[in-house]
Amino acid sequence: MTKLRLAIAGFGKIATTRHVPAIAEVAGVELVAIADPVATSPDVPHFASLEKLLKDGPEIDAVTLCTPPQVRSAQALLALEARKHVMLEKPPGATVSEITPLLAAARAAKRTLFATWHSRFAPAVEPARELLASRKLKSATIIWKEDVRVWHPGQDWIFAAGGFGVFDPGINALSILTRILPRPVFVTGAELGFPANRAAPIVVDMEMADATGLPIKAEFDFRQTGPQTWDIRIDTDRGPLTLSSGGAKMSDGDTGVVDALKEEYPALYRRFVGLTSKGECDVDLAPLQIVADAFLLGRRRNVEAFEF
Repeated sequence: MTKLRLAIAGFGKIATTRHVPAIAEVAGVELVAIADPVATSPDVPHFASLEKLLKDGPEIDAVTLCTPPQVRSAQALLALEARKHVMLEKPPGATVSEITPLLAAARAAKRTLFATWHSRFAPAVEPARELLASRKLKSATIIWKEDVRVWHPGQDWIFAAGGFGVFDPGINALSILTRILPRPVFVTGAELGFPANRAAPIVVDMEMADATGLPIKAEFDFRQTGPQTWDIRIDTDRGPLTLSSGGAKMSDGDTGVVDALKEEYPALYRRFVGLTSKGECDVDLAPLQIVADAFLLGRRRNVEAFEF
């Protein structure tokens, strides 16, 4: 089988700890180059920019973009115009509106655009979706709290405009929620806490609902220390269904149903290989739209200044 020859643009923590091991695990894809102004790899050729890689690098079929979201749209368009398949790390871009032209460019070039939501590939997500489809839902609660200093050490871009702040992890929860619930959800209210010295929120409390009025509450916090919290609880007519550890575990009432190691990123690449073999795109903007609506409706409050 011919392997998909892949380059990674943006060779930071997420690329080295998640994407590289996943690529090595998936038989249908191989990493042949990287593009990053600073970071290098001893295993594959390095180029200072995606432009240089596309001009002077080895032959590639696809590009995974692990750069900050603020620059992802321009890089995706560059790759698509060079007739390369494109995988976008989450969130797919800094805005909702910039993704539609990328999808049009992918279709014009007959190439794949894959806007990934890695948390949807957690082992408990599809079992939860199946169980909830046959139940009456009463309410939903998301508690998603982690330590930005652990997961994004010194990465000031995440608190710049377009960097999402606490919505960077929070959108993982929203990607799961929009997958497992049987109906679309929308924002009804939000309070966004901005550090006095930052342009993106560090804490968010949000209310959502679906067309039936299902009450949904979410708490996102980037200041958590100690154990991290990534939980979603859905109260139903047959008791609570709880996803924990970011979707690696699921309990139905008091009974554990799923308790598995996460294999999110290998699953992403298997999906990407499958999409490219058929020339198909996979772009769901529902989680990104919810974040955008939270900024539109949200009340802003100032919180303590934040430094890494």
